[in-house]
Amino acid sequence: MTAALDTWKISSAADAALARTTVARLTADADAPVLERARFLTALTAGLRRCLDHGGAWELTLTAEEPAVNTHGQLNVTLRPIGHQRRTAPREFTLAFPRPLTPTTAGGDRTELADGVLAADEDTAAVLDKLDETEGLLRLHRDELHQTNQGVLALHAELDAAALAQRELLDAERAARAQAENARRLLTFLANASAAVTASLDRETILRRLPELLVPEYADHVDVWLFDDEPTSGNGGRPAATVTAARTGRPQHAADHPGDLPGVDDLPASVLSPARPLLCIPLTAHRMMGVLTLTAPGPQFDPDACVMLIELARRTAIALDNARRYEQHRDTAEALQRAQLTDLPTAQGLLLAARYLPATRGLNIGGDWYDAFEQPDGSLLAVIGDVTGHGLRAAVMMGQLRTALRAYAVEGDSPGRILTRLHHMLCHQQPDLYATAVIVRFRPGDPEIVWAAAGHPPLVVRSPDGTVRVLDAKPGIMLGVPVPYTYDDHALRLPAGSTVALYTDGLVERRAEGIDPGIDRLARTLAGFGTAELEQDLDASAESLLTPMLHGSERDDDVCLLLCHTTPVPEPAGVAHSMSPPPVAGGGVPAS
Repeated sequence: MTAALDTWKISSAADAALARTTVARLTADADAPVLERARFLTALTAGLRRCLDHGGAWELTLTAEEPAVNTHGQLNVTLRPIGHQRRTAPREFTLAFPRPLTPTTAGGDRTELADGVLAADEDTAAVLDKLDETEGLLRLHRDELHQTNQGVLALHAELDAAALAQRELLDAERAARAQAENARRLLTFLANASAAVTASLDRETILRRLPELLVPEYADHVDVWLFDDEPTSGNGGRPAATVTAARTGRPQHAADHPGDLPGVDDLPASVLSPARPLLCIPLTAHRMMGVLTLTAPGPQFDPDACVMLIELARRTAIALDNARRYEQHRDTAEALQRAQLTDLPTAQGLLLAARYLPATRGLNIGGDWYDAFEQPDGSLLAVIGDVTGHGLRAAVMMGQLRTALRAYAVEGDSPGRILTRLHHMLCHQQPDLYATAVIVRFRPGDPEIVWAAAGHPPLVVRSPDGTVRVLDAKPGIMLGVPVPYTYDDHALRLPAGSTVALYTDGLVERRAEGIDPGIDRLARTLAGFGTAELEQDLDASAESLLTPMLHGSERDDDVCLLLCHTTPVPEPAGVAHSMSPPPVAGGGVPAS
């Protein structure tokens, strides 16, 4: 509820001072907060001063809204002009208070005015105390804020340091990963390159593969100096670093700047390669064989790549040394092998041609052999055989079998009987060595041949009319298998102009397809020859037969071929011409 408390006329400074004093006492009694009361009285004083500045009389009216339960009351002060200034807008001032107001009237004595002035100082002192308290709080908060800012700055510094450490760790991790990846790449290349250079036992192949592997990633140019290639003294215009590496046995680096390469000596730049550094690595196995000289692919050699290149050079030296030893063994083995292959005899009514090709892999020492010789009764035995395995033992055993077979044949035994005796000999003397063989007996003027086989691929026979058949009678067991066995003789009638092919499995067997397709291919190839062609040059025919059978591929096994071509036998003097069959085309006679 709003109640009018009092109305005063303000026309002088004294009236204004007394009115302010009265209002100040009223608000103090109502227990209004000091700051709100000071703001209210300050605003009221300014309003009264402006009224006095305008001149004339003013009316000050006090009204109040009494406080209710749990609410504040409100004091309203209104200044209105009196007289000719009534058109001036009134000024209003309000103040909330918690307790009911005590009505009062403005007094006019000086004592009351002095009390008001002193009371105003009390309000000012209270305000100043509040200001001091506020300033203290501000200083406290400013200190706290400063400390907080310092903590934030320290936290930022720690975060920056942590971020820097994290970046350094990430950089170190990336560098470690890059080094690990580079090491993995170099090790992978070393493994692959080592496999490439050690896969062959041919020195020229090894030397050809080195530039293919190293250029252009690890070297711009590759040169290999092998001492065996230059038996005479002299450097052949080679870089001084290459000669130094050959003399000292240590890797040398030649450039206009230090290489800082592990285990490598530094030399001045080479006159032969002033723009690119050289890396000269000795090729050492059981002995120093030469020097590998590499021209850098860029301005310098990578240290990690240098370590890999030195190791690759060591493995290349071992491969070259193995190739050298292999070549020596191969030449010795081939000479030994060919020394045991006899010249073919000249027999009446029979043409012979043979081919022997050593394996292109391994030491070329095999157990394949062929032989042809006459018996005391005038017949001729054609033999082909294969001792299992390779190496000097197989070659020696092949020689023993060949000698024993000739010895047994002197006694006039049949092919089956000869194989039976060879089987017994192997079982007693070489119980862990096996062999296959086939023996064919030809008699001059006799169209019938007798043959026996011991685990050997079947004979292929071409008739004069060009038809070919495979003598697939069941062969006996391999020679040397530890069981008693007797080999049977087989007979076949052949007209003149027929061809019998004896061969070892190296001619027809391939890992991917077995032996049967190879035998079929041999039969088709043999059928493609003409009888006249065979009789005219059986050696050339044997050579021509090998071409489609081998296709120039590398061989894991020896290849042995013996062609036996029958021809008409001239009749003895005094025998009637009518007893001989009439000749037919191709130089043969009709089959009986």
